[in-house]
Amino acid sequence: MPYWMGAVGGYTGLATRVLVLGLAAMSVNFLLGFTGVLSFGHAAYFGLGAYGVGLVIKYVAPSTPLGILVGVLVGTIAAAMVGALIVKLRGIYFAMVTIAFGQMFYFIAFRWNTVTGGDDGLTGWRRVPIDLGLTKIDIVSSGVTFYYVVLALFAVSVGIMALILRSPFGRTLLAIRENERRARFLGIPVERHILIAFVISAVFASLAGGLYALLNNFVDPRSLHWTVSGNFVIMAVIGGMRSFWGPLIGAAIFVVLQDYVSSYTQNWLFFIGLFFVLIVLFFPRGVLGIIRRRQP
Repeated sequence: MPYWMGAVGGYTGLATRVLVLGLAAMSVNFLLGFTGVLSFGHAAYFGLGAYGVGLVIKYVAPSTPLGILVGVLVGTIAAAMVGALIVKLRGIYFAMVTIAFGQMFYFIAFRWNTVTGGDDGLTGWRRVPIDLGLTKIDIVSSGVTFYYVVLALFAVSVGIMALILRSPFGRTLLAIRENERRARFLGIPVERHILIAFVISAVFASLAGGLYALLNNFVDPRSLHWTVSGNFVIMAVIGGMRSFWGPLIGAAIFVVLQDYVSSYTQNWLFFIGLFFVLIVLFFPRGVLGIIRRRQP
């Protein structure tokens, strides 16, 4: 993409943002589309991954891999703790409690000025080259190189996600999505499977958050806000939330619309909202469902 984005009026950073937010939307869809559980709190793990990267590089060691690792660990641990508390809830109750926990992390980041920078965000740091010993990968001055690093991590993450969904565990998640009561009668430990799916989903969301912080060289509390979770859900629904690649397509549409429309008007959310409503009303399977329907 870096070689043809300019021909259509885009830029390399836009392509990188599509990959990062696409991974975040696919992580939400892992829980929503394949397990049938709606979370509006995944921005918490996205934001924790972002803060993990920024705090490590600023206060601990100037190491991009270490920052990503710590960010993913922090988001995963937080998801395991929250998931264990709410795993027995269902429907709107589950969604509302995830919002509550997500807002708790948001206000911690907002108020802890001495560490997180508060509303001004965490500044004074930036991504550093990846040191492989014999060579270094320059992701600082070359946006194309950073794009390919993100692409590699995205490919590995998506491959792992696909393997999980094709495994017996993934088939069990589909059974829970289709009929939780029947799955329970078959002896499937439903709560345990939902908790594991919740944590796995948070792993990928945290990784996406860390990459997003590295892309912007900045992180602020808004990355933890529940509206960011709403954006991820919108991306999944626009692309097709019960399909594997649908959220990536939805993220591409969302990011490109945001970039182009916002350059002409501040009311860009109106147009995205209108597009979302039309998709939900007339094409409930999303854009990918439209494409598959037209194929012979």
